[in-house]
This record gives sequence, structure tokens and C-alpha cells, in this order.
Amino acid sequence: MQWHDEQPIYRQLRDLVVERIMDGSFAEGDAVPSVRQVASDYRINHLTVAKAYQELVETGLLEKRRGLGMYVTVGARSALTADEQARFFARELPAFAERVRNLGLDIQQVATRLLQEGEGK
Repeated sequence: MQWHDEQPIYRQLRDLVVERIMDGSFAEGDAVPSVRQVASDYRINHLTVAKAYQELVETGLLEKRRGLGMYVTVGARSALTADEQARFFARELPAFAERVRNLGLDIQQVATRLLQEGEGK
């Protein structure tokens, strides 16, 4: 993993865990790697990992099980999907539409191409 300077490492790690929940690498109800394991694997401070995990606990995506570790909560993937869809419609789609307008493209042409891409053509 390459860390970048635009965002604190704990947030980058949090985003990585979110990606893994969304892609199914960390399934609902399964344990995530321990704080010490992640710190060792990525060569980062264990407090950094703990802070990332704590944010995920606070948002309801992970739960602490005393003496057992951290687990992905049931419903985490659907909650993340709903949040990402809302973010897409609120931020990304308007920016995309503005870019389409700025490029002088016909929105219907773009919609047709998107449908073709969705069909795998």
C-alpha cells in the first residue's frame, strides 16, 4: 500500500477497509485483521490502525467483540452501498453533467454510450 499526503493514514486505511467490505473481501459477520496484524503488515503505528477501526465502529460498520476482535456488522455492505449511491447522485453526477456540458456533448449521446458500456459492448 502506498500512502499519500493528501489525507491522514488512518483515513486511508479506513477507506481501504470500506472498499474491502464493499467488494466482499471482508464479509458481514467476519473478523477483520487485528490491529497488530495490520500495523505489522503495513508498517504503521498500531494507534493509527486503532483510530481507523474506531471510526468504523462509530459509523456502525465494525463492532468490537470483547476478547475476540473487530467484526464487520451485518448490514454494513448495504449501508455502504446506500451511502455511496447517495454520494454519487449528490456529488459525482452533477460534476459529470457539468463536464458533459463543458465539453459540448449531447447528453443523449452520453446516455447511449453509458447504456452500451453497461451491456458490455
